[in-house]
Amino acid sequence: MGASASVELTAAAVDDEPLRRLRAFVSWVGSGRGLTQTGRVRLADARELVAALETGDELDPMGGKFQTTSSAELPGLTLVVEWAKACRVVRVVHGRLVPVKKNARLLDRPEELWRRMFEVFPLLGSALCPDGWGESLMRRHFEQVVEAVLLEAYSREGRIAIADACELAWEIATAPYILDGATEQQLTTWRAMNDRDLRRALQTLAWLGALRAEGGAVTLTERGLDEMKRALGDAVPGDAVLQLKIGLSGVTGPPVWRRLLVPADMRLDRLHRALQVAMGWDDYHLHAFSAAGIDYGPVDPELDHRDERKTPLKRLLRDKGDRLRYMYDFGDGWEHEIVVEKLLRAEPGVRYPVCVAGKGRCPPEDCGGPWGYASLRDRGVGIGVGWDNFV
Repeated sequence: MGASASVELTAAAVDDEPLRRLRAFVSWVGSGRGLTQTGRVRLADARELVAALETGDELDPMGGKFQTTSSAELPGLTLVVEWAKACRVVRVVHGRLVPVKKNARLLDRPEELWRRMFEVFPLLGSALCPDGWGESLMRRHFEQVVEAVLLEAYSREGRIAIADACELAWEIATAPYILDGATEQQLTTWRAMNDRDLRRALQTLAWLGALRAEGGAVTLTERGLDEMKRALGDAVPGDAVLQLKIGLSGVTGPPVWRRLLVPADMRLDRLHRALQVAMGWDDYHLHAFSAAGIDYGPVDPELDHRDERKTPLKRLLRDKGDRLRYMYDFGDGWEHEIVVEKLLRAEPGVRYPVCVAGKGRCPPEDCGGPWGYASLRDRGVGIGVGWDNFV
């Protein structure tokens, strides 16, 4: 994936080239290599590495008419360096690039190394998206975009049209901004840059062997599907499954509750989505989980939450009777108590999570919490949706 690589998607063979380059780079680092003051590989070293790693970068383009002045101008090499750093097989210490000895074993274990490279791929926005002139909005939200596109492909039986992936990337990248004042030309340019960077990201995943491109769509390979399943905590027959009862606190006559079967490996961010659907909420507001005095939720600099995407359910709920609190809408204060009723095993033909029982209609959004909900009911206002719409 060098500077001359097309951003148009092409079918990529699954091979060991990405692993070979990364291992060769770590070997070159040896006991340590000095970096520039800006933390880049020195230009003299970069010239050596471009040839040794076969990154495809073009040095001194147009026959030397333009001189390469920094390794930052070499996207193929930059990708290898940043990937190695993200995998934690090298790191920067006092202006030097040095190996991480405790992770050296990865270099001799291809499957583990490939898995790590796939796992950290969403962290490579600075390597795959140009900065400065031509910078896309996606660069600032690369991690969220890549994870959302992969999740959407996975949820569609492993396949997503490239046009749909570009649309999803644009929606996520522009969500934090008000673009009402932008001209049509500006929007067209920004969208083109966003599409360019997403296609480059997908091409790199195809080069890694996690995707293949065909007929205007990308499809997760068997390897990619397995890693998505592992990362998301989806259950296969025989895996641990938790039977959970979720009760909405402060609501009676009748109480509102659901019974869910969920994989023990499920991440909390996915449990959040399952709870939203099963309960009947619209996911308009903030949320958080709480266990043993520690809060978990979306990463937010203003909230002191641990990352729910990195927390599997089994870390918090291990035995029958274990409890977890789920808070939705910090204004209305909808508190849910989650209790482990049974420890089960995944059955063939069942796709988890699944809602198997429940009672009571979900309160409407923004009704003022349990007190406001009780007031609406006293006045006979029709409210909510039934649990049986969500299985």
